[in-house]
Amino acid sequence: MAAAQEHLADSADETPIPFRQAVEALRTARLRPEIEIDPTPAPKRLAPFAYALEATVVEPGAGPDGEDADLADGRLVLLHNPAGDDAWQGTFRVVTLARAELEPEMGTDPLLPEVSWSWLTGALEAREVHFGEPSGTVTRAGSHYFGGLASREPATQIEIRASWTPAEGPGGVPDMAAHLAAWCDLLCQVAGLPPATLDPAPHGGVVPLPQRRGPQPH
Repeated sequence: MAAAQEHLADSADETPIPFRQAVEALRTARLRPEIEIDPTPAPKRLAPFAYALEATVVEPGAGPDGEDADLADGRLVLLHNPAGDDAWQGTFRVVTLARAELEPEMGTDPLLPEVSWSWLTGALEAREVHFGEPSGTVTRAGSHYFGGLASREPATQIEIRASWTPAEGPGGVPDMAAHLAAWCDLLCQVAGLPPATLDPAPHGGVVPLPQRRGPQPH
């Protein structure tokens, strides 16, 4: 069970109300049906309070033998320091990871890192969430297989690591349901799924990821 859940259960009186409300928003957020999401142990040394989720984008029946296929996966961590943090410029911080396999020819695109970062900022802007102090990295890695694995096609993986400070709303509580939804939109985008219909309608342009031939076997 995540560190924040243990903290909430064992010392609820000491857990700040804004953090409790932010965690509850993460737990109850309505997400795209392709997303499977569960709590996961949170880091204990990054902030006094932390809560973490892991998510997978699943396409039913898309595997080589008709089984469900995992198209992308990632992790989201919500950090909270009631005293504030100079580096965050706030009391909350969102730390995320999103990764997926791409077609090898897509991995050679020299603009892929810049475009991938725009997927993240575009997803946040489309959900109309307010954030500051964004930072992160985009990494791509290629794999070629030999010997007993020579029958497998080359694979290229993209990994987006990012963090940002969510704007605090009434009572000092950020709209974490919207931040989570935006991050899940990013996961679906790197998975190659078409964008979801948003309400309100998305603003700004987000470069779509071309559809892949299908999931690669692991």
